[in-house]
Amino acid sequence: MKIRKSLTADAMDTGQRVDTFLARQLLGEITRSQLKKHFASGEILLNAGPAKPHAIVKAGDEVFVNIASQEGMRVVAEEIPLDILYEDRDLIVINKPVGMVVHPAPGNREHTLVNALVHHLGEEMPKTRDALRPGIVHRLDKDTSGVLVVAKNEMAHASLAKQIKNRTARRIYWALVKGVVQHDEGECREPVGRAFVNRKKIVVRPSGGKSAHTMFRVLKRFSNATLLEVSLGTGRTHQIRVHMAHLGHPVLGDGLYGVKNPQIRRQALHARLLTFQHPRTGKTMSFEAPLPEDMEHLLESLESAST
Repeated sequence: MKIRKSLTADAMDTGQRVDTFLARQLLGEITRSQLKKHFASGEILLNAGPAKPHAIVKAGDEVFVNIASQEGMRVVAEEIPLDILYEDRDLIVINKPVGMVVHPAPGNREHTLVNALVHHLGEEMPKTRDALRPGIVHRLDKDTSGVLVVAKNEMAHASLAKQIKNRTARRIYWALVKGVVQHDEGECREPVGRAFVNRKKIVVRPSGGKSAHTMFRVLKRFSNATLLEVSLGTGRTHQIRVHMAHLGHPVLGDGLYGVKNPQIRRQALHARLLTFQHPRTGKTMSFEAPLPEDMEHLLESLESAST
């Protein structure tokens, strides 16, 4: 169900936070906690500008809401093959393929990783407040491949989410970027945030952006491209893609932040390695996903062109 409304605050609303105002105006349609992510994604506007949940409204303010409610939505089990790297009673580690969305959302309610997991896990599928993201600890973009861990119970979810948040879990990506990166190692600490016009796009925003930290080192240089190992100090949406484009080395094939490449139909970005402590045993576990065929072929092509 889509919620698309323009609401005007009156004198009785003056002094309220925007999130409180909306929770009352949309009572029965969406909760205050559910609203939180919609503020972050720019789907809520205050007087035509992106709204912050803590902003205070006054009489005459216009609040525009254009979001999708999860009410009535359920995840349908689908028999989709999964590349399972590891599984036990607490968690499952997947090598996510290119083109698979992690969880259902408006416009992508089927054929997601969660749809596949509902079929694979059956009764083992965790029951969570967010019915569309059960067990999901972290995400990968639709066209980013690689290692991803999913929790099977609340204990595992809490532990893994904390490790991801505190950066004690190690996530390593491989990226093929445009141009020859000169320094063997480097980093980018530019804040990032939603673009004002194209809300699907993230941009470097020195003022008003969220802190972001990306580190990289060169694995191999080609005539006009570089293979990088990238690690995250923070986990913002599209962070690697945005930071590399800002540094003048957009990820090959990334039509949103760079230029499309005839040799690969998506951004050449792969979650290569994931290391974390097992939620129950405390044992350090590490999982590596091989490069998918499209990136392997692109590497071979770059090798040939460089010799």
